[in-house]
Amino acid sequence: MSGKPSVSQRKGRPAAQRPSRTGGPGQGAPGAQRRAKLAAQREAQRRRQRRRRIIWRASIAAAGAAAVIAVLFAVFQNSSSSSSSGAGAYPYQAGSPGRGQAAPGFTLAASTGGKVSLSAYRGTTVLLFFQEGLTCQPCWTQITDLEKHATQLRGAGIGQVVSVTSDPIAQITQKTRDMGLSTPVLSDPDLAVSQNYHANAYGMMGSSRDGHTFIVVGPDGTIRWRADYGGPPKYTMFLPTTALLADVKAGEHPS
Repeated sequence: MSGKPSVSQRKGRPAAQRPSRTGGPGQGAPGAQRRAKLAAQREAQRRRQRRRRIIWRASIAAAGAAAVIAVLFAVFQNSSSSSSSGAGAYPYQAGSPGRGQAAPGFTLAASTGGKVSLSAYRGTTVLLFFQEGLTCQPCWTQITDLEKHATQLRGAGIGQVVSVTSDPIAQITQKTRDMGLSTPVLSDPDLAVSQNYHANAYGMMGSSRDGHTFIVVGPDGTIRWRADYGGPPKYTMFLPTTALLADVKAGEHPS
């Protein structure tokens, strides 16, 4: 007889002694379900965080856009509500002292040497040009253009151009020499003269510098015309002399 158990013996073996089966179809299902649930929760949390970031960024962008619109609206309101805006391609304002008022006198150091007084030009029509100074190259290009149109200026009755800025006289003198300018450029370092003319109230630099102001002073010392181009809406720092003379000739004064 062989040592192998018979079929009847195998059938009669208790269940505990029977070989166990592994890898059944239902084994490990609870663990997989827990992992899937955790993954779904993490994904939902990531989506919520992304939504919060998107909402936060959109809020910041909306606030920035609102601030820009508010600033632009304020500038527009300031320029639209002002009763002193000139018309044309180069709009301007007209500050005070203005037409019909006496031009405040002054004596300032000049790029041409020594000092220059407004009273020295009594009997001559003078074009005063208050400008930003060394930080504004277009302002100096403006003087170059005025000199190129000296004949047209004389034809309009203007016998002398004088520029005023707040830079030190030594630097102004060097600048005029570098550019070959003959126009007297006067130094008003403490803005005393500029403030008397309120020429530092119309520009991009606040009240710390002049804007781009032209004032025609008649032979009797009375202001005949004024234009402050450096303020809103365009903050002009250069305009062709032909356009300037057209404004002077037309006598455009805000109502």
